[in-house]
Amino acid sequence: MTQELVSLTIIMAVAAVSPIVAQLIPGRFIPQTVLLLAAGAALGPYGLGVIEVNDAVKLLNELGMAFLFLLAGYEIDPKRLAGHQGKVGLLTWGITLGLAWLVVTFLPFFTKQGINGIATVIALTTTALGTLMPILKERNLEGTPIGDAIISYGTWGELGPILAMAILLSTRTGWQTMLVLGAFLAICLLCAMLPTKALKTGHRLYRFLTDNANTSSQTLMRLTTFLLIFLVTISALFELDAVLGAFAAGFILRYIIPDGSKSLEMKLEGVGYGFLIPVFFVVSGAAINVRAVAGRPALLVAFIVMLMLIRAVPVYVALSLDKRENPLSSHHRVTVALYCTTALPIIVAVTSLAVKVGTMQSDTASTLVAAGAITVFLMPMLGSITYQVADVHPVTAVREIAHTPSDWRTIVREHAQVRALLHHQDRLKRMAETLESLEKQEGLNGLDSRRAELVERARLEIDRQLKELGLDPQLTTQLPHNYRYPKN
Repeated sequence: MTQELVSLTIIMAVAAVSPIVAQLIPGRFIPQTVLLLAAGAALGPYGLGVIEVNDAVKLLNELGMAFLFLLAGYEIDPKRLAGHQGKVGLLTWGITLGLAWLVVTFLPFFTKQGINGIATVIALTTTALGTLMPILKERNLEGTPIGDAIISYGTWGELGPILAMAILLSTRTGWQTMLVLGAFLAICLLCAMLPTKALKTGHRLYRFLTDNANTSSQTLMRLTTFLLIFLVTISALFELDAVLGAFAAGFILRYIIPDGSKSLEMKLEGVGYGFLIPVFFVVSGAAINVRAVAGRPALLVAFIVMLMLIRAVPVYVALSLDKRENPLSSHHRVTVALYCTTALPIIVAVTSLAVKVGTMQSDTASTLVAAGAITVFLMPMLGSITYQVADVHPVTAVREIAHTPSDWRTIVREHAQVRALLHHQDRLKRMAETLESLEKQEGLNGLDSRRAELVERARLEIDRQLKELGLDPQLTTQLPHNYRYPKN
């Protein structure tokens, strides 16, 4: 017991320090998740060896993964899945699955690496939606058109691989697998229907649960935890991956509470992000054999490149073909595609299962998990760069510089000022009013003409962003007050 407590103490020390370190890094471009994974790799069995992954730690690790996927499933609106963007997201994921199978099957590189199995195919189609959610919240993307698109496409990037794991990696025959999945689905439907019926009828038990939700009884929190552990246990009994049960629990919870519950969400995030989920990421990092990863750099780089080609490109193409329903600009489409290429938890689950059944070597699994960990850092960073840089309109700036190279400093400064004006519309409005009054009185001089050009550029950019939000620039000239620009 002493060793278990020592390991847990070190893990929680890492969890407590990582947000402080992330805050101290200039630009905050490294998510906490990456720091947790790196610390786990450094302190785990393949590093300094001070963290021992024993049975007690493994149990907490499983619960952490369960809470991560519970919260990921809870973020999914069932209406969004059935909506237009959800259907396009499903079709896009199906295309990525086909592309991954073609690449893994026929590309000689993967055959030489000994990873041309279905586990690698599934790993190449994933989106770590559960990992992305806190990043989207940190960067003010949640609730924006970009955030909505990431969730719509990312949902199938997480749900699709989970179902594929249950069906394609099962050791049962086809009809046995479908029978087990059917039984699991029936149990999930029962878990969803009973509470919903009690809610609609105002049953006394429902009133008791809601009345005591914020007392020492914590009834709703206890029932949610019971639902999670129950479905994870059912998954284990049916020899399905625990990820499926956890994701189903979150999806059921959202179905029962379609409008959400701030109180319950705060408690779930407190237990999850405050305790169990950091344990999952640290232990996942501890499973990475750094020496094995260093010995196979080609596989590491190739897997990340394949992730971008197989996952990011189809998402970008789908958004481009679907511009009528989703009028995102080209750089916003790139941002969505890059975020959707973030992958980790499913890679951990699918490689662990492949190693367990003997279809993948542990060194290879470590390399793929390390690649997934890198995407958690790399893809959000690249997505943020595309958003931040593109708003300065670099292509237009390059054209202007090519036309008048001597004015390059002025051109760069003006493009930066346009972006600043977009972030402070009240300043833009005051500048426009001043210029209009000067124009009526005495006309504009050279400096004021440049300011007028900046104002016009900023107004055109606002019009473009209004169109992305589905608003008519002729009816409103201001972005909504709750419109949030992503942070770096």
